Amino acid sequence: MNQGFLENQFHLSERGTNVRTEIMAGLTTFMTMSYILIVNPSLLSQAGMDQGGVFTATIVSSIIAIILMAFLANLPFALAPGMGLNAFFVFTVVLQMGHPWQYALTAVFIEGVLFLLLSIFKVREALFDAIPIVLKKAVSVGIGLFIALIGLSSAGIVSSGDGVILTMGNLISKNSAVFFFGLVLMAFLTAKNVRGALLYGIVGSTILALILGVTSFPQGTIFSLPPSLGPVAFKIQWNNIFTLEMFSVMFTFLFVDIFDTVGTLTGVATKAKLLDENGKLPKIGQALLADAVGTACGALLGTSTVTTFVESASGVADGGRTGLTSLSTAFFFFLSLFFFPIISIIPGAATAPALVMVGLFMMSPIVDINFDDFTESIPAFLTIAMMPFAYSIAEGISFGMISYVFLKVLTGKQKEVSPLMYLLALVFILRYLKPLFGF
Repeated sequence: MNQGFLENQFHLSERGTNVRTEIMAGLTTFMTMSYILIVNPSLLSQAGMDQGGVFTATIVSSIIAIILMAFLANLPFALAPGMGLNAFFVFTVVLQMGHPWQYALTAVFIEGVLFLLLSIFKVREALFDAIPIVLKKAVSVGIGLFIALIGLSSAGIVSSGDGVILTMGNLISKNSAVFFFGLVLMAFLTAKNVRGALLYGIVGSTILALILGVTSFPQGTIFSLPPSLGPVAFKIQWNNIFTLEMFSVMFTFLFVDIFDTVGTLTGVATKAKLLDENGKLPKIGQALLADAVGTACGALLGTSTVTTFVESASGVADGGRTGLTSLSTAFFFFLSLFFFPIISIIPGAATAPALVMVGLFMMSPIVDINFDDFTESIPAFLTIAMMPFAYSIAEGISFGMISYVFLKVLTGKQKEVSPLMYLLALVFILRYLKPLFGF
């Protein structure tokens, strides 16, 4: 691509940037979010999915969504399968509810199509406005604790069994040594504002894992053609889609995806000074469209919900202002397709610290919750607590919504409850009553 084309396509001068700045910003964004290339296949493999296939699906779906973001919206945002949503996919839908991973992919696909329709017909704003802000904040915090628990559990730092719900695991082992080394390294680099802190932490702890014998070097070359999508692509199941349980699963994916995406877009756009005089983000519809298409394509290819990454803020901080930043990120994703042999040696103990750190990053909205208003703080607390305690994001959302509606009505504050909230609370109540009445 020549300079003139890039200028005309991305309006570099208008936004006070240049090609070199945009490419370097894209590299920075890639470095800060590249841990997903390791963590996502590792997590989804616990649902029985082929790790190599998920690796390829993760990259290809990310590239599709990022290219759409670059050319349709001209915004410096990158997308990939989101943390929290992949955990819900594995640990709630598959391992807790007992559904096959194909069922979970179907729910993600339906959510992506519905998100696409909501974006096209601009219904998303109504849905976003209908949910109280306190529950939006609480969901982020609860998912943070849930992800951190998964990380601690996968590293063996906490465990369950022998009649104990949760207990301290084995702190004196090779796995725990790898975990704590990675956690300290990530924490130190993050505190020093080093770009790619999580990736460097994963690499460092993997090196220690190789030294300790927790993992071993790949046989043969470290480069290869991308693993086949065959084991995971186009595995949609159409049976049992018209059920309350499928609605509950699909709605949870949709709920988290919408609020995570809108929150990320708003926050990063504010940092990049891309909002207009009315505080709105130009071409937000196109940005949401890229997100929705990425999710639908990702489900077809074989991965969990694709969403806009808050790590895009790192590229913005390095000067990224246009879609050329995101296009550059897509290029680095493409290059990583050929490194699966070396990525596949990374053990769970090396990725677990990244889950704990991501959990920390998702906790920040808790400072915005008003704990003095118990009609808001109690539903928020139930939302936050039930996610790790029930080991389910869906249960946290259900308890939060139901308790919010009941408390507001019982205290005479029913005017604060939107009609859609009543409907959603009723759906979640019916979901709990289903085994009792058999409907």
